[in-house]
Amino acid sequence: MTEVSFHFNVPERTLYVCRLLRKATRQGAQVAVTAAAPVLDELDRVLWTFDPIEFLPHRLLRRAETLPARLAATPIVLTEQPATLARQDVLVNLGATPPEGFESYARLIEVVSNDEDDRAGARLRWKHYAARGYPIRRHEVVVE
Repeated sequence: MTEVSFHFNVPERTLYVCRLLRKATRQGAQVAVTAAAPVLDELDRVLWTFDPIEFLPHRLLRRAETLPARLAATPIVLTEQPATLARQDVLVNLGATPPEGFESYARLIEVVSNDEDDRAGARLRWKHYAARGYPIRRHEVVVE
């Protein structure tokens, strides 16, 4: 069963997700990130520049685009449609609703900012997962 984690009070979601992706790929995980196209475009841009001495291999898939077989080992895939991916270990959701196909992943990470609309959406997603019996872990992000 998919393990669901909520990371609350994230001050800068894009940079937080970049650090999260770096940590996951260092541990050998394959990660998919799902969100609306503008959010994925921004994340793609920041992944190229957030660390001047390290590159995080990733692929941005446009709507209805599939991951070519020759790129199956790419550790990070940015997609609006995570259900179409063959196999990833972790799914990071930056979207407003529970992502389609999340149950095929070992882990789902919901990244929630301090924005009240984002928090309200997170409460609905939490209820969605809890009503279906998924184990949920809560992480409070502490700003240093």
